[in-house]
Amino acid sequence: MLGYYNSLSSEVYDLDKPVGSSFGDIEYYTERLAACTGRILEPAVGTGRLLVPLLEKGFQVDGFDVSPDMLAICRGNCEKKGLAPALFEAEMESFSLEAEYGAIVIPTGTFLLLHEREKSLQALRNFHRHLADGGKLIVDVFLPGELEIGRPSVRKWDLENGDAITVESQIVEVDPVKQYRISQARYEKWRNGKLIQTELERYPLRWYGVEEFRLILEHAGFENIIISADFKFGEYPTRAGQTITFEAAANKKG
Repeated sequence: MLGYYNSLSSEVYDLDKPVGSSFGDIEYYTERLAACTGRILEPAVGTGRLLVPLLEKGFQVDGFDVSPDMLAICRGNCEKKGLAPALFEAEMESFSLEAEYGAIVIPTGTFLLLHEREKSLQALRNFHRHLADGGKLIVDVFLPGELEIGRPSVRKWDLENGDAITVESQIVEVDPVKQYRISQARYEKWRNGKLIQTELERYPLRWYGVEEFRLILEHAGFENIIISADFKFGEYPTRAGQTITFEAAANKKG
């Protein structure tokens, strides 16, 4: 099976979603974390788009990612800002730390990359185990609006050194019963009209019904669940394509 977020795709991620770029989520997360007194953990930290602004605002944030290429870029982005957070390679469903966190945050639907149901449930139980009693989980999900197989799309990024990266991607598999889709992408880096690097990526994505995910969180031990759409606190989602944010408190005594 092809992996994802290797060298070229991590480079593109950093170009497409640079540190500090916001979809409204940085402002929203900053507000929702204002009362957090403990450390914060960001699983699937990527290249630091959210991590760095939170650190600069004075939050204590650790991060991990399954991709060493993403982490390498993240470390570089932190060093440029004079920041040195704890960053490590791990998986959401299996990381194990002694620390308990005041909050765990997973923006931009990254949690949906766990397209196998049991792994996603393991991850939620693992988050609960690593939160202090009453600690917050804040996670974004979304309902996919596009499920057509075989329709390719192409994007291009021009680099400062004159190179260019092109990405051709398309959905190659949809399972409406198990609620996931898989996309496949070809990344190519060009220099002076010559192909110098190529990378194939297989990118899974799961989806959940809104009330289904609420029940899953409750089953994992979370309570006081608040659902918000497009970073408007407490506004219930009404359509596919919206960012749906779940905020839930860990109940360690139940």
